Amino acid sequence: MDQETKRAESLIAQGRVRTNILHSVEQKLIAYLVQKIPAWMSSDILTAIGFVGSVIVFLSFVLGAFISRYFLLLGILGFMVSWFGDSLDGRIAYYRNKPRKWYGFSLDITVDWLGIILMGTGFIVYAPSYWKIIGFLFVVLYGWEMITALLRYKITEQYSIDSGSFGPTEVRILISLMLILEVIVKDSILYTSALACLVLLIMNFLETGKILKSADERDKKEKEAKIAQ
Repeated sequence: MDQETKRAESLIAQGRVRTNILHSVEQKLIAYLVQKIPAWMSSDILTAIGFVGSVIVFLSFVLGAFISRYFLLLGILGFMVSWFGDSLDGRIAYYRNKPRKWYGFSLDITVDWLGIILMGTGFIVYAPSYWKIIGFLFVVLYGWEMITALLRYKITEQYSIDSGSFGPTEVRILISLMLILEVIVKDSILYTSALACLVLLIMNFLETGKILKSADERDKKEKEAKIAQ
């Protein structure tokens, strides 16, 4: 690994704790890509690119519902575009030593939430009858996960977008595999999505439990510090 790539890895690691399975490989790839991004491409442009990826995923569901389910494969491209923009927008700012911590944080959360709504709405369009509720549940459960990340940041002062070993990248890969399986086996996405929601529900409960424990410990420490004063 050359010196510039090592420097890039060090810079882009700032401000975020990663625990996902692919974080090592992902970190190296991002460190390489930030060096190749042209100077005119700002963080805001990359955020917009990431959102376009979410729009592509939404359109893949709509086209899959009304034309052919083979259009679901377009969603894989959407996830790739989404990953590119979403992973590089904040990291490029740190690499260029032009971070806007709170602006970027606020914009990233907002755009991510809109992207999740688009994805869930696309599923609702694609799914038949009562299966549409899975799309609604996905949005609610992912929203819960986002709230959990914000609570973790507030309580522990460490910002992490991952839930244990799973992060946005792993989620994108899993959903892409679900789209491929749906093209091969029609309606399989209904059952795999229901299973995914169940797993997400369990993970949310576990992460919420950890946060409550951390919050209780912080309360005790602050109380002890107040008494000591």
